[in-house]
Amino acid sequence: MIRSFLVLLCAFLAALPLSAVPKTLRVLTHSSFAATQSIISAFETANDVKVQFSAGGDAGETLNKAILSKSSPLADVLYGVDNTFLGRALAADILERYDSPALSSIPAEFQSDPSHRLLPVDYGFISLNYDRAWFAAHSLVVPRTLEDLVRAPYKGLLVVENPATSSPGLAFLLATIARFGETGAMTWRSYWAGLKQNDVMVVNGWDDGYYNQFSAQGKGKRPIVVSYATSPAYELYNAPAPRPATPPTGNILPEGSSFRQIEYVGILKGAKEPDLARRFVDFMLSETFQADIPLQMWVYPARNGVAVPEIFRTFAPVPAAPASIEPSTIDANREAWIKAWTRIVLE
Repeated sequence: MIRSFLVLLCAFLAALPLSAVPKTLRVLTHSSFAATQSIISAFETANDVKVQFSAGGDAGETLNKAILSKSSPLADVLYGVDNTFLGRALAADILERYDSPALSSIPAEFQSDPSHRLLPVDYGFISLNYDRAWFAAHSLVVPRTLEDLVRAPYKGLLVVENPATSSPGLAFLLATIARFGETGAMTWRSYWAGLKQNDVMVVNGWDDGYYNQFSAQGKGKRPIVVSYATSPAYELYNAPAPRPATPPTGNILPEGSSFRQIEYVGILKGAKEPDLARRFVDFMLSETFQADIPLQMWVYPARNGVAVPEIFRTFAPVPAAPASIEPSTIDANREAWIKAWTRIVLE
């Protein structure tokens, strides 16, 4: 009887249409990826697929994993490469070209890859955050420029992340390079020498800098930290009830102090599900997914016409004059700049 049942069961399963067993789409992301589950579920239902997300660490770590697994890709889709690593990703030749129809809704200023192997999804700004209560209690004026941070009143107040181990740390280094350059009365190298002399603290990652060393979190003693321009909005949004009128932190956004990060998505060569991968890229650039981005990943949607929440407009303003360096220039100089920074600041 048992044998007969198994025979019938196998016959039944064999008769099922292939679509009854959803395919799996593998998506490799950085660790900060987030999306509303109902939106992902809607994509899965519409495409008869199960989306399997894997977190690869920060942007640099995730890209390294994709490159090292080139011969046997870990995923079909790669999300989270930013403009500090765009050149490296393209040089590694791990991505397929995809001319998504949704690109017509993405501003040209975000489309850094003319080969359309990496398509822009979102952008944000690495900036300086400060502890409002600390500055009020110490009757000290909030610094207005990067140059202020090498001056005596601000000695021992700043914590930064190491650019060799942290994406925000690298972005802030790039902001100083864009701001000061290689020549003039103050170069980026002399600026960092000044920060070292003014007792800058260097930590390996953002979590340590923001949650352990930054005074606004109640643990640290330093009231200025390299973080994100959306951090104050995030702090207010997640504040326990009753929610205060203003966040406990603020942004320092002088000209050239914030670096604009653009994050991209691409289809990996050798993808097992290339058609579904293309659909997922279109989905990430769609109005539905783009509108979900701000309150999930706390960055700005790349697509034209997608409104951001009021809390963004009030407490996460887009810097008027962010720092910018061409991805090709970053790629050509990134390692040399990091080595020079290490000699100046850590040795």
